[in-house]
Amino acid sequence: MNNRIKDKVVVITGASSGLGEATARHLASKGAAVVLGARRLARLEAIVADIRAAGGKAEAVTTDVTRRSSVQGLVDKAAATFGRVDAIINNAGVMSIAPMSELNVEEWDRMIDVNIKGVLYGVAAALPIFEKQGFGHFINISSVAGIKVFSPGGAVYSGTKYAVRAISDGLRFEVGGSIRTTTIEPGVVDTELKHGTSHEESSKFVNEFYEIAIPADSVARAIAYAVEQPDDVDVNEIVLRPTAQDF
Repeated sequence: MNNRIKDKVVVITGASSGLGEATARHLASKGAAVVLGARRLARLEAIVADIRAAGGKAEAVTTDVTRRSSVQGLVDKAAATFGRVDAIINNAGVMSIAPMSELNVEEWDRMIDVNIKGVLYGVAAALPIFEKQGFGHFINISSVAGIKVFSPGGAVYSGTKYAVRAISDGLRFEVGGSIRTTTIEPGVVDTELKHGTSHEESSKFVNEFYEIAIPADSVARAIAYAVEQPDDVDVNEIVLRPTAQDF
């Protein structure tokens, strides 16, 4: 297959670690220009420095996906720097596992703000550009917990990831024709996601569950597969999990 990733301009949220970092490095190694957004600028700048040292193209923008203007600034930076945006990977996410009876409402709010509204803000920022260009690719990160409820403890987290799938499918239907939409649904992957749980018993369970985690690069390769398809091929969903994971 020809390298259809080369010279594509790809925006990535949550790019300072985990799936975002792995995907940025992988796509950049294949010749994409990557524009990385996250709150931790020092982490982003270190990743950008590595990519540039290897001959790649990368930019870093401090981004808080819970603020629409911040996500807009990230996408606008990509368009201003490289002249277009070929894809946006709405990857930023948090996971807080606890029984509903714990009433961790602030954590519920945080997951909704990051996992759902963060994706919507990415769509709102990129869609006008994609429509004007006549092409573009949304890649939204859901989870296997968006296919089956992660229970006990993951009702709200699963709710946010089900929402990402629903929004992505509706988006695909509305903008299909020249704009592609892909939902990635990973299982247990070795990232910082497992550290978002404050409930002690649930945290212990999550950390034990994550012993079978696969590397973040596994997801990066899945994303690259979707990106490198010809323009008339829209890979709508990819589910991947550790071979040892039954859920």
